[in-house]
Amino acid sequence: MIELRNITKSYLHHRGGRKVIFRDLSLVIPAGINIGLIGRNGAGKSTMMRLLCGLDTPDSGQIITDKSISWPVGLSGGFQGSLTARENVKFVCRVQGARGAELHRLVKYVEDFADIGEYFDLPVKTYSSGMRGRVAFGLSLAFDFDYYLVDEAMSTGDAHFKKKAADAFKERTGKANVILVTHGMTQVRTMCDIVLLLEHGKVIQFDDVEEGIAAYQKGAS
Repeated sequence: MIELRNITKSYLHHRGGRKVIFRDLSLVIPAGINIGLIGRNGAGKSTMMRLLCGLDTPDSGQIITDKSISWPVGLSGGFQGSLTARENVKFVCRVQGARGAELHRLVKYVEDFADIGEYFDLPVKTYSSGMRGRVAFGLSLAFDFDYYLVDEAMSTGDAHFKKKAADAFKERTGKANVILVTHGMTQVRTMCDIVLLLEHGKVIQFDDVEEGIAAYQKGAS
């Protein structure tokens, strides 16, 4: 279960004051289901994603869960550019508590998955965006989470890597669940059990995926 209890979140506005994204929002998401998080641009999808995985904190309220939630799958913005992929991956693995043989196993998994050859031991700042995405995707899947946060991540790379990533992700989500943040309704239909529609600072839950998609498309038209 994931419970949002009286969540308020705002950001400083460049013209002064604060832009409120959510005000006193409460929601209970049942365990064991795949969630499609949809809404128009600016509806708060990215903010919700950051709150759920702990990259950001609410102004007030609580997020309560007994489940582990990944950082956004494929997120590479946290890599230190002057370090190699191997060094970045080792750092994250150590933060997650890996040591010894387990650390070696995880680094090897990411190296094999990314498949960028000698670049794995060159500074990340020399990488293309696609190479960074490969390393980030592999790093995300190296760990076992109860929920994986996905934000258009499987658009990374060429056709071969996209298939490899999709297959690996499908295998992993057979044992876990996904929170999918996307504008692609095809993915929502194939991957999700319920839809959470973000609209005007509120979240509307649809247990019928097609009803949720229809409400989103009606509001976007």
